[in-house]
Amino acid sequence: MARLKEIYTEQIVPKLMKENKYSSIMQVPQIEKVTINIGVGEATQTPKSLEAAVGDLQKITGRKPRITRARKSISNFKLREGTPIGCMTTLRRGVMYEFLDRLINIAMPRIRDFRGISPKGFDGRGNYNLGLPEQIIFPEIEYD
Repeated sequence: MARLKEIYTEQIVPKLMKENKYSSIMQVPQIEKVTINIGVGEATQTPKSLEAAVGDLQKITGRKPRITRARKSISNFKLREGTPIGCMTTLRRGVMYEFLDRLINIAMPRIRDFRGISPKGFDGRGNYNLGLPEQIIFPEIEYD
């Protein structure tokens, strides 16, 4: 079992049940999935940059990412509908907890001038959005 999942089930769930007076363990909030994406702005001019982003995301997550395409044409950005513009992958269960553990304990402390995560990232429906300035904070990515 993932270390973060173990901490969640053994320590956090009982504490939340006691504080919020939940009658069932199914009432306790839990993380369902983590979606990671990379938008590549210069993919319209240089297709090689999209391949590099796919490779980086695959190294970070251990999963093969899916290429995302433009939904609409936008002439100001020289973008046509169906043009590849990024990549994404979704993590669930054990892989998700392993990724979150690496993100929290290894990658985030490597962010320059890190002052914590913003509480403004919540959208009111339980989702949290976090943007990272660069992917070289992950040890799997070589700087060059």
